[in-house]
Amino acid sequence: MTAAGQANEEITASAVIADIGATNARFAHVLRDGRIVDQRVYLCEDYPTLEEALDHYRSELGVKLRQAALAVASPVTGDRVTFTNNPWSFSIAEVRSRLGLDHLAVVNDFLANALSIPRLDPGDWRQIGGGTPAPGMPVGIIGAGSGLGVSGVVPAACGDRTAWVPLAGEGGHATLAPTTARESEVLDRMRRRYDHVSAERALSGPGLVNLYTVLAEIDGVPAKPFTPPQITDPATGAEEPLCREAVEMFCAMLGTVAGNLALTLGARGGIYIAGGIVPKLGAMFDGSQFRRRFEAKGRFQSYLAEIPTRLITHPIPAFVGLAGLLRPA
Repeated sequence: MTAAGQANEEITASAVIADIGATNARFAHVLRDGRIVDQRVYLCEDYPTLEEALDHYRSELGVKLRQAALAVASPVTGDRVTFTNNPWSFSIAEVRSRLGLDHLAVVNDFLANALSIPRLDPGDWRQIGGGTPAPGMPVGIIGAGSGLGVSGVVPAACGDRTAWVPLAGEGGHATLAPTTARESEVLDRMRRRYDHVSAERALSGPGLVNLYTVLAEIDGVPAKPFTPPQITDPATGAEEPLCREAVEMFCAMLGTVAGNLALTLGARGGIYIAGGIVPKLGAMFDGSQFRRRFEAKGRFQSYLAEIPTRLITHPIPAFVGLAGLLRPA
């Protein structure tokens, strides 16, 4: 038997997990011992449907699928799932039937990220600023990528152990409020473009472009066709002050929204930062106004100062959360 065949025999007959966003679908297999292996990344645009992408992954590994857990960049409120920034749409029941699955769990992508928090190792995150988690208290998570995800987990007694109940919300679409005069001017201009200026309109990849473009408009400077990675590139920021300001404003606004989340949830267990953008900012984020703005809540500054903010460094935390939704082999 080949090494690949031996590996497949060890796999939990087909326990597959997937983190599916606007652009990429990330797949993996979960072994009986919980290890996550055989990761693949597919472009969503290369597959007309979710079923075809999932079946392609199955065929690459040469195994029959028995169960799957999927994290999707969309609200999951019933059987029909329609992605927010991706043309895919599917019925959970139909996918389970067509692929012959015994078990299929489908959750919002940030709910999967939230489920990962109690399962993360200390090496999977690093702290930004001060604060110490209060045991047995709610935890929040926020992350910017193609959109802005917001979720959390709340502890609940379960016999002699603690179970963590995830919160399925769409906090990224809550209304964004300014904190400075410059932010007020930026959001005022953005309101002329959009019916509703949500946090996601500024705190996402497209949001970075929005911030840069509007800042250029305010200052009467022609905006260049920068992409989000170009805007966050330190080399670009060194030559383009408005790109640097857009990143600084992004970090500060993220701190304000994260502080709001902490107050709303009473998240004294901490706020975790995920998503594809912030982990790539490195020293720019560490030296930003994020933590100061997180705490800048007037009479509740001392309350927030005690809450830790932690940047998740695990490459795909949703996988960690999804693995916990699979049934035992």
